[in-house]
Amino acid sequence: MIPVERLIVVRCPSLVDEHERGEELRTFARVLEVVEQLCPWVEPARLGICTLPARGPSRFFGGERAFTERLTEAVAGVLTPGEEVTVGVADGLFAGVLAAGSGVTVPPGGTAGFVAPWSVAVLQRPELAATLARLGVRTLGQFADLPVRHVLARFGADAHCCHRVARGEEGELDGLRDPAVARRLRQLAGVATDGPRQPGFFGGTSTADLRAARSFTRVQQRLGPDAVQVGRLDGGRGPEDRGRLVPWGSRDGRRPKAAAAAPWPGRIPPPSPVTVASSPVPAELADPAGRPLRVDGRGLLTGEPSALSVAGGPFQPVTAWAGPWPATERWWSARRRRARLQVVTATGASLLAVEGQRWWLEAVYD
Repeated sequence: MIPVERLIVVRCPSLVDEHERGEELRTFARVLEVVEQLCPWVEPARLGICTLPARGPSRFFGGERAFTERLTEAVAGVLTPGEEVTVGVADGLFAGVLAAGSGVTVPPGGTAGFVAPWSVAVLQRPELAATLARLGVRTLGQFADLPVRHVLARFGADAHCCHRVARGEEGELDGLRDPAVARRLRQLAGVATDGPRQPGFFGGTSTADLRAARSFTRVQQRLGPDAVQVGRLDGGRGPEDRGRLVPWGSRDGRRPKAAAAAPWPGRIPPPSPVTVASSPVPAELADPAGRPLRVDGRGLLTGEPSALSVAGGPFQPVTAWAGPWPATERWWSARRRRARLQVVTATGASLLAVEGQRWWLEAVYD
């Protein structure tokens, strides 16, 4: 049997969950730089967690305890005061991550005894954990005591691998590592990868884009993440809701994509406006008799749009219009009711919004 590699695992709890702005990835990159100064063989396992072999560094620095203390101090210098860093040592990544969560060192060969009290839920196999619980098997120690042939025959190959991990015969499980983190870190540093890349400002990922990426990273390191921003399409009903600026290199997570594709009742139909006002511009909309036009409680216009005035300017005849599209938002707190209307005058097409019986120009079409 091939011995399980002994690993040192560094865990930064504040960086494990990434927010939309992506500060966690940039901080994690600095953590890796600091760790690499002590050991060049550091590898990111997933966001906020990195590993390095225990044998070489511990020999060089006078033992595992001396090295982990030095490592903890170095990483803490990168993090914001008050943010925690824990270091664990164990045989294999699975036990190492658990050890890092508690900041302990598991003796060589002691994996089975260390993981025995842990719940089978830490295997991250919900169906297997539920089945084992119905059989009265709730800890990894109880799972490890099951006969190997029975586990393989009844639960399959993946459960057999989990069983070997619980017995200390294997060090890793599928899903423990996140390959996307290493790719994104290379992308953040401006190194070419085979996977998806940050979209360039010039429509692609050419050599010029890679040089630009390195420049953007250096600017952010000097001036902060907000110094370089890119546009992102998000979910929403109006144009001001759908477009926003985020720091370059921040993650393009799944939630914003799903939000952008959601139905969003009340969303204006395509095409989208070309220019969106940075702040709404006051407008007035009148019917053929010159009376102010309103939207009633059923979301219907009180008359036909006839003339439009923007920012106190002269009224322009309305030649075409569409809508309104009413929307009730934030019903769970302060209810907000508004409607949008597309109108065409001699000067062009505009998107209007009415809220509290007041009209505003939100955007214009090309």
